[in-house]
Amino acid sequence: MLTKEKILEKLSKVIDPELGMDIVELGLIYDIRVEKEGGKEKGYIKMTFTSPACPLINEMLHEIKERLEELGEDVDIEVNVVFDPIWTPEMMSEKAKMKLGLI
Repeated sequence: MLTKEKILEKLSKVIDPELGMDIVELGLIYDIRVEKEGGKEKGYIKMTFTSPACPLINEMLHEIKERLEELGEDVDIEVNVVFDPIWTPEMMSEKAKMKLGLI
């Protein structure tokens, strides 16, 4: 069964190479939904990057796809990248803020 928790677990293994932290702790994941469609579960991820000009977007999207594929061949997950609202450091977890010396 596909769950939000399983998706988050996989996404937490994707590391932003510039900051050295996972994309979940960085607050780049805005929303995760799992819905039943025609008897099949489908996942939807709404996420962003630290900047629309991030040079590593394609590399990170490729890694996200690879991690999500670990959930199984028959798992269908759509990743939607948005820049509204724009990401800010306030979106990071307390742990991430401490690691980067922001608190």
